[in-house]
Amino acid sequence: MKDSVGRKLLQWRLKTVLPHVRGKLLDIGCGTNELVGSYEGEGVGVDVYPWENVDLVVENTAELPFKDASFDTVAIIAALNHIPNRDDVLREAHRVLRPNGRLLVTMIPPTISRIWHTLRKPWDADQSERGMIEGEVYGITPARMRELLKVAGFRVSHEVRFMLGLNRLTVAEPIAIASTTPTASIASASH
Repeated sequence: MKDSVGRKLLQWRLKTVLPHVRGKLLDIGCGTNELVGSYEGEGVGVDVYPWENVDLVVENTAELPFKDASFDTVAIIAALNHIPNRDDVLREAHRVLRPNGRLLVTMIPPTISRIWHTLRKPWDADQSERGMIEGEVYGITPARMRELLKVAGFRVSHEVRFMLGLNRLTVAEPIAIASTTPTASIASASH
């Protein structure tokens, strides 16, 4: 987001997301770490790519070096589609999120994403600097987002459309994930 249009859209995204951040913040796939840099509280931005201003570069955002229940807010802003192992990363977000915490995810749908990336290719760092890797997708539909979150143990509390309705902030809360014991699995399979 090095050009004026990209910066303006980034500011719009931050203006939408920041009011929903509370307590200690973890931004997964933080890019240039603008969310943490704009937040007035404690926060850390992690990414697998060494973007400028990243707090922590990790090999895999599904294996974070944080204790269970370390954060009040976990954010994945305009990045979940760029994470090939998104199911595992959402489960990891659940692990590091406090029981009363919240997950914030922004995403545009696939059609809009393809158009956006095509039009902005010369200025799009995902393509010009880093490149798209296997498993990345162009956007995620709202229905697929809700499905991913449910499987990872989250309940969507609300959604906010922004950027003229083209983008969506999904706010989700962790729910207890029932652990299945071998005995319970066998008992339920025989019914």
